[in-house]
Amino acid sequence: MIEKTNPPGLATPNGFSHVCITDLPKTIHVSGQVAYDKQGNIVGENDLGAQTTQVYENIRTALASVGATMDDVIKTTLYVKALDPEKAKIIRQARSSFLSANSPPTSTMVGVASLAKPALLLEVEAIAVKR
Repeated sequence: MIEKTNPPGLATPNGFSHVCITDLPKTIHVSGQVAYDKQGNIVGENDLGAQTTQVYENIRTALASVGATMDDVIKTTLYVKALDPEKAKIIRQARSSFLSANSPPTSTMVGVASLAKPALLLEVEAIAVKR
């Protein structure tokens, strides 16, 4: 069972859940994904929306390789280069087609000074639990 909730004593979240409870035994940790295509080329240089889409496609591919889906994701951690409110909005918009609007995972978004390569704007780790 996976239960995602938002306790009434906390502010209403935008695109994530505050709490996730699971009693399932198989946990999947997906390493931080960046906007690399299959050949290792950076997708969407200077385009955060395109990079976000590629990052979530990569997470979906990683999960599919072990029989899981985006619906199994219970936690994401986003590292955003020079995070500001406009960048957060772009990311939320691009990732919305990958995550359930009714039951999104818990999430943390952190601003960072840089990532592994200067052209990378976003890195996302994910934790999933196989139902």
